[in-house]
Amino acid sequence: MAKTEKSFPRNFTGCLTCVQVLNIMVLLGFMLNYALRVNLTIAIVEMIYPDNDNQTIAVVNHTIHNVTEHPEHIEQTRYHWDTKQKNHLLGSFFWGYVLTELPGGRLAEIIGARRVFGYSTLIASILTLLTPGSAALGFGWIVAVRVILGFCLGATWPAILPMASKWVPPMDRSKFMSNMMASSLGAAITMPICGFLIAHFKWESAFYFTGIIGVMWSVAWFAVVYDSPAEHPRISETERNYLMKALPQDSNNKGHMPVPWRAMLMSAPVWAIIITHGASVFGYFTVVNQLPSYIESILHFNIKHNGLLSSLPYLGKYLCALASSVLADWLRRSGKLSTTTARKLFTGLAVGLPGLLMIAQANMGGDRVWSIAIFTTALTINGAVTAGYLGNGLDIAPKFSGTIFGMANTLSSIGGWLSTFMVGELTKENNTPEQWKVVFYILAGTYITGALCFVTLGSGELQPWSSPNCPPPEEKHEEQPLNEEKA
Repeated sequence: MAKTEKSFPRNFTGCLTCVQVLNIMVLLGFMLNYALRVNLTIAIVEMIYPDNDNQTIAVVNHTIHNVTEHPEHIEQTRYHWDTKQKNHLLGSFFWGYVLTELPGGRLAEIIGARRVFGYSTLIASILTLLTPGSAALGFGWIVAVRVILGFCLGATWPAILPMASKWVPPMDRSKFMSNMMASSLGAAITMPICGFLIAHFKWESAFYFTGIIGVMWSVAWFAVVYDSPAEHPRISETERNYLMKALPQDSNNKGHMPVPWRAMLMSAPVWAIIITHGASVFGYFTVVNQLPSYIESILHFNIKHNGLLSSLPYLGKYLCALASSVLADWLRRSGKLSTTTARKLFTGLAVGLPGLLMIAQANMGGDRVWSIAIFTTALTINGAVTAGYLGNGLDIAPKFSGTIFGMANTLSSIGGWLSTFMVGELTKENNTPEQWKVVFYILAGTYITGALCFVTLGSGELQPWSSPNCPPPEEKHEEQPLNEEKA
């Protein structure tokens, strides 16, 4: 029978608690995380000289200057990059991204997520500001910048799980993990904003806008976020004491346990997370990187509509992530579902249904309305992974959650690069709806395989190799929530 647990008490001091501030900063941080990467996917539509454009052009140092067909007649700097180079550039982000997933998660477990997440985002923001200049220097330079950008942002995702293990009680963790899906909200906002900026102020403005916002967020992060309640200089005693009781494993061990690699690599629940995450993100990154180009080349929408339509799936994904996480936490807290059942149920829906929708996309994707509706629905449903496998590492091994997520994101990063390579190879000669059908069938098979893997092998129980001297959090009933009081 499922165990019940009280949720986090609200309003300790009559204002925002430190946990609430952390939630806000993590939410904004992941919004920014995707803003710094998807700016290129919308900007590249205007960065590259169209093959079918017969306008008079001037070639200077391999740079093409021409007047575009925007109503505002903005003169854009364009480059002679073919379809293969375009996908090469989009995929280069993952070359660096894959290298820091596992080190980033383990480093956050040792030195803290505050520094890993904060400095990675700051450097990535500065690199974003340098992107237009690097493109002007040559194709190799902008590829190098994107590789380093990926190297920095690769460490951010696994870093947040160790922080959650120190700040967020077990029965509130699905909701906290939904903050990671704010990345989709960031993309939803970034796409139309960048589309507007590009149409009125050239494509370079997309990188300057997101880079400046990133630097501002980084300064705020270091000012208000700390690695644990014990380290926070402004936390109230009431909130600190509550968190220490709710998360005793964080207050009684100042050392760092060695990673039980053998047991971890032999664990079926760990591989369920890794394989399912790889399958889910392969599909997600394919859509993230290719949707603007698909909308432009197959559905023939202009840049303003492209940005708006490309944003719809991301907005839906975040809203679904938030709703499903609140529902999952309530079902677990009330005892209606065990953690294992909840994780499997939401993962099956979030990863399996998009696979079926990709089959529909392959058969109906030539229609503008149906295509946008299917993409939006598929990515919306995929947001429920926050209530499924995404935070599952915190259930089965909270002390090594960063390492597990790093392993999973390493595979998914390889898949992210593979997806751009796949689309580039399939469409470089014939960028037609028929070739895109092949892409959608591959996505369908990948999604469905991932869903079946987790439903078969996944678990929500604390694994014995994770923390042999600490009982599972779900088995410890919390005391009555402390009375709300003023500090």
